[in-house]
Amino acid sequence: MRWKSLLQDEPNKCFLCGRWTMLEKHHIFGGANRKLSEQDGLYVMLCRSCHTGNRGVHFNKELMQSLHEKGEEAYLKDHTLEDFRTRYGKNYL
Repeated sequence: MRWKSLLQDEPNKCFLCGRWTMLEKHHIFGGANRKLSEQDGLYVMLCRSCHTGNRGVHFNKELMQSLHEKGEEAYLKDHTLEDFRTRYGKNYL
């Protein structure tokens, strides 16, 4: 499958710290929106530490909010705010 993240051009390094090892895919909008996030290219690669480490995105509200904002901004380049709200149920900006 071709890499199609709207936020990250290169899948071979951590989006946050630039590390090249132990990378995991992080869906910007998870839970019930995980499949939508995958379909829309709203995901990034994160090293294990930035993804699920004790200071990683899953344990850091500010970092998660920042990625939500970046994801919404990327989506809005080709869609309307109403499209985003309808699809993801919320506005993060």
